[in-house]
Formats: sequence, C-alpha cells, structure tokens
Amino acid sequence: MPRPALYSSSRNARRPAQGAAAPIAATAAEALADALPTAAPVTPTGATSISKRHLHTLWSVVLLLAALLITSLWLHQRPTDRKITQEDIDAAVLRTLETTTLPSAAARAVDAIAPSVVRVVGYGRSKNGKEEVERGVGTGVVIVDKGIILTNLHVVLGSDRIAITFHDGLETTASITGAQPENDLAVLQAHKVPDDLEAAPIRSTQDLRAGDQVVAVGFPFGIGPSASAGVVSGLKREFTSPEGKRQLSNLIQFDAAANPGNSGGPLVTMDGEVVGIVTAILNPTSARTFIGIGFAVPIENAASAVGMPPF
Repeated sequence: MPRPALYSSSRNARRPAQGAAAPIAATAAEALADALPTAAPVTPTGATSISKRHLHTLWSVVLLLAALLITSLWLHQRPTDRKITQEDIDAAVLRTLETTTLPSAAARAVDAIAPSVVRVVGYGRSKNGKEEVERGVGTGVVIVDKGIILTNLHVVLGSDRIAITFHDGLETTASITGAQPENDLAVLQAHKVPDDLEAAPIRSTQDLRAGDQVVAVGFPFGIGPSASAGVVSGLKREFTSPEGKRQLSNLIQFDAAANPGNSGGPLVTMDGEVVGIVTAILNPTSARTFIGIGFAVPIENAASAVGMPPF
C-alpha cells in the first residue's frame, strides 16, 4: 500500500520575522524542520512514536534555537561603546543655550529670598478709640526659621496689633521682642509659623562695593511682594529721618526703586543673600516718592539686634 505523502507549509507563506532576530530564527527553524523525520511510524494503537535518536536531535535543535534568539536579542539591545567627547558636550551646551531662556540674575536672587519675605501691618485705634485702623504697612524678613523677623521700628512703633502674612499666605500676629532705635530696627516673633518656613541667607558687607548689583524686595504701598533692581551707590552714608529726626549712620546707599512699604525689607545681592535692611529713602520734598536714593542698615547691625554673632 503506498505511503501517503506528507506536506509541510510552504516557506513562502511564512510570516516574516521581526527585528534583528529574524534571520537567525529562520535558520534555526529550517534546521529544526530538517532534523525531524519525514514520516514517523505508526504504532498498532495509532500513536506516533519518535525514536530516541530523533528525540535527542529535536531537543538539541530547540536548545540551539533558544540560544540563537537570546544572542540576537542581546546584540540588538546592546548600547554602542562610543565614548562621549568634549565636542559632544560643547554641542549639547550650545544647543541648550540656543533653545532655553535662562532666568536673569535678579530673578534668581528674588526666588532665593522670596520664601523669607513677609508683609507687616501695624494697627492702632482710631481717634475715637472705637475702631481699629491701619497705622502703617511695611516689610519684614525671616532671620531665624522659628519665626524671628526683622523689620523697621518705625513700621510697628505704637501699634496695638501687628499682623504678619507669610509667603505661603499664612496670616498671624506678632509681638515686638527687641528694638534697636539707633538703627531703626525691630525684632518680631510671629505667633504662628509655616511648617516649611525658611530663614533668609545672609552675608557680610565687608566686600560690598559701589556698583555691585542688588535687589530690593518688599511691599511698596502695600503692593507685592515686589522687586526692583539697581546697584550699590555708596557705603557708610548718614541720614536723618524727617519724622523722628533720628540720625542713622553707616548706611548702604542704593538706587533700586523703593517707596513707603519697602521699609524693613531685604536688600539682596545677585547671589540671593541679604546684605541690608531697607530703612529709608531720601525725600527732599514731602511727596514721599523715590527719587533715586535709598538707604539700608547693614546686615551686621541687623543681626546684632537679634543677638546673632558677627560675621
């Protein structure tokens, strides 16, 4: 009786292999097809039997196929060994500079100091004593993260209640815990503080020079926080306040715009470090507007009001 012909699938009907492993996988599959017997004998029970030799060959081909697939995938995913050169780094930096707008030095300074700047409002009683009225608006800067704040004495002097607004919007009251009238400074202790309150970074004025860039941050006319940039105009200046006729000395003169409400705010370097506390503007008239000359108490004097050691 003639043996029935056995047919395998046409190789042209095979689905194309994907990726880098395709040629290897195809070769292995052909090897597997060649290794199998063309026809297996049929046992009396109808089951197909495979000889031990053919079974051994089949397993060898399967293992070979697996090894080839693993090797192909590893070669396909392996990164190149090319080393990064200085030219590559220079090109990447140049491309970044061409496509990215970097913040200005003044903007970076403001970002560094902003979490430590607070709005300070002093309240008192009206003339008839029945209503609470706003006596003055100023600025303060957190000098110790427990809620110790520096501001100008003239901002809070004579107030029945002092209100503080932190950078995150938290509003609370504060008490005066210290004063330095000769430098127009007051030390406040906030009654509540944010969990993540940051103290302002400070630095010595020893190497400060005329022409150094500075930023004044505060609440001019209650608006803010606002920032204005300028330079140090001079050092060791003297000023007599028109209100209290108080003589102030050893002041930093600067030309960054400042107005009523900036009092008590920080004068900041381009590194985001406080070098002074804004305390006055020169007013040859009664207009109380900025004409280009402002004064700040050096941070060494301000820190001594809190009891901090000198630099």
